[in-house]
Amino acid sequence: MSRYTGPKWRLSRRLGVSLSGTGKELSRRAYAPGDHGAGRRSKLSEYGVQLREKQKLRFTYGLTERQFHALFNKAGSIRKGTHGTNFMILLEQRLDSLVFRLGFATSRAQARQLVNHGHILVDGKRVDIPSYHVVPGQEISVRDKSKNIVPIQSAIEAVVSRPQFVSFDADKLTGSLVRLPEREELDADINEALIVEYYNRLG
Repeated sequence: MSRYTGPKWRLSRRLGVSLSGTGKELSRRAYAPGDHGAGRRSKLSEYGVQLREKQKLRFTYGLTERQFHALFNKAGSIRKGTHGTNFMILLEQRLDSLVFRLGFATSRAQARQLVNHGHILVDGKRVDIPSYHVVPGQEISVRDKSKNIVPIQSAIEAVVSRPQFVSFDADKLTGSLVRLPEREELDADINEALIVEYYNRLG
């Protein structure tokens, strides 16, 4: 299944969650798109609720279904912690997620593009794979030739705060994953238990 490239605001309204993280999509029209979006009151089935929760998380991180499911299966092999929490932590350990968290990009989509174009280094080496698995202690930085490009500079200037599980050096434009995030530091609008139930239902 290919990556979704349609209108993100419309998708945000359909899922009932801000995929941009700004909340702008829902501030004016907090209902589903379409002529009858504001008047819909149909109740979702149990499967529908689980599917919507899975789609909310998948589209938030911008993964294809194959990537998403593969990472979910990988989370199941981690002995410590719960399957759902481990899954969300693995999503945060993706290089594109951490580039976004450090403030080098204003969205995960932009972060993925920066990685793809070779602007990002991990421990001093260029990594152009957005799904690269970052472990605590690894340094993430911007390539010297890319430090003054407008998207990165604009993103850094727009940062209000960064999560506590990352560190950032504004002078060197470097950062790192200090530790694995705690569940309470991740998206509170996601019920990961429903996602586990969804995939368990599929078998």
